[in-house]
Amino acid sequence: MITSIFSKSKPINFIITFFVILLACVVSYYIKKDNLLESGSLLSMLLSFIASYFGLLILNFITIKNSLSQTTYYEIVLYAFFVLLFPQTTDDFFLILANVFLLFSLRRIISLRSQKNIKKKLFDAGFWMTVAALCYPWAALFLFLLIAAIILYTDGNIRNWLIPFVAVITVFVIFYSVCILFGFSHWESIIYGFNISFNFIAYNSVHFLVGLTLLFSFGLWSSLFYIKNINQAKRALRPSFYIVIWSVLISFLVLIIAPEKSGAELLFMFAPLAVIIANYIEVIKEKWFKEIFFATLLVAPIVLLFL
Repeated sequence: MITSIFSKSKPINFIITFFVILLACVVSYYIKKDNLLESGSLLSMLLSFIASYFGLLILNFITIKNSLSQTTYYEIVLYAFFVLLFPQTTDDFFLILANVFLLFSLRRIISLRSQKNIKKKLFDAGFWMTVAALCYPWAALFLFLLIAAIILYTDGNIRNWLIPFVAVITVFVIFYSVCILFGFSHWESIIYGFNISFNFIAYNSVHFLVGLTLLFSFGLWSSLFYIKNINQAKRALRPSFYIVIWSVLISFLVLIIAPEKSGAELLFMFAPLAVIIANYIEVIKEKWFKEIFFATLLVAPIVLLFL
């Protein structure tokens, strides 16, 4: 059945996800460009596709390396189909880059559970989060995830609290130096990026309403079981599960306050939600319900392409 196809490491999983994300990029391109073929736009679409698929590969590495799932590959399939559900997430190349950098930081944060090279990992996580904030300013909110990681993984040493600030300062010194060297300013766009908007009129369409209902209802239902099962996980793995939950909450906050509601801001939710829903699918005992639950998440994005 469909769940057994994606339950193990097979080349078909990566081939399918490759073409699903490629399809999302092509759909977004034709919606945005109104079927006009322009070399610059095609290059932009290609870069967005490469960055989007690279994010999926990072997610796969994080989940396998840190045992965030039961060695299944549902999370990368869900991630790819979430992108297809909202192809607008491939529109903004800088936002896609911000998501990639946040996944880099998430990888370093969760790897803190080994209790090795803690200071280096905290610096790396803070560094990548700050770089992400340069690409999409409200990504700076994920620095709170680093605070949660210090509380969950470390002994509260004062130097551990100072390291993220050093990472932030390091990035801004490098960035400011580059701006002076090449004579350009990116500061205005960063400052503008911290504006807040509660105008959700862009979501007032059948595609968005159905897609958001599907994403949030399945995500909320899976989250209830995910939180419930945290205490049943190994003690060493529990902080990682809490980090995933906090990632969803912060990404939801970014969605609420984002200055421009285009649908692209949903991208930050896909990785943690894919992990949470994948974990729920793995523990469903009723075979028929498991198949329907998973199939709905795969079929719905394809059906919504025609709305």
